[in-house]
Amino acid sequence: MSRHPPPPALSDAPLAPGLYVVATPIGNLRDITLRALDVLAGADLVLAEDTRVAAKLLSAYGLSKKIERYDEHSAERSGPKALALLAEGGRIALVSDAGTPLVSDPGFRLVREAVAQGAAVHPIPGASALLAGLSVAGLPTDRFLFAGFPPPKSAARRGFFEELAGIRATLVFFEGGSRLASSLADMAAVFGPREATVARELTKLYETVTRGRLDDLAADPSMDFPKGELVILVGPGREEAASAADADTALRDALTRLKPADAAAEVAKALGLPRRDLYRRAMELRQK
Repeated sequence: MSRHPPPPALSDAPLAPGLYVVATPIGNLRDITLRALDVLAGADLVLAEDTRVAAKLLSAYGLSKKIERYDEHSAERSGPKALALLAEGGRIALVSDAGTPLVSDPGFRLVREAVAQGAAVHPIPGASALLAGLSVAGLPTDRFLFAGFPPPKSAARRGFFEELAGIRATLVFFEGGSRLASSLADMAAVFGPREATVARELTKLYETVTRGRLDDLAADPSMDFPKGELVILVGPGREEAASAADADTALRDALTRLKPADAAAEVAKALGLPRRDLYRRAMELRQK
């Protein structure tokens, strides 16, 4: 029986200067990469959304590092200090509470300013609730849009959803348990009975993935105030077939620039209608 070799020990190679954007586990502590551990071990400073959460992670792997808070409230204070350290050739690891920094988490401003001053910025990929949810939702993944957290108030939330209703892609949201039921109800009202998935506590002990139509999920009692971190995924809406009026409008526009055959070909590609029928209609419109 063949045996897999044990994972390599932490690298003793020196860490190059720069800012390292380090993904951390979204629940299961074993979902951290060996490279992430190398970076955390070699960093001069760890910038964390919550220093207590980062300290627990480092302690779990026997690491002791200088940790400073970096979030929207402390950026004015800790940002300039971090940039000064980078300018001196320092090595900084940026982590969020869970998952990949900058995905609905702080860090964009620091990355932009580090790039502006010429510092190297290195991605250290790993766990992501966004991608974990997509992988198990059973919804199309060839095109998706991450929309983050919806607004807390229903009126603003519905307006937010209405802006996204026409996008032909799977929509991905983060949401808190206290607003899950109301968000699902607003989604059902705006998006209609689309297929959707609610993923809760991904990678954790009580991981649950619930699939169904938005209206059914909104009426599901288990969606009322669940605990834990949530990802909501909404399938793309069905594309409605173009009407005869749509075809005529497109053909009239195309005929101002093209011959009937070329106009029919352009509109057929754009609207997904039969080219032969469109050519016949183009000739009729041209004669009129």
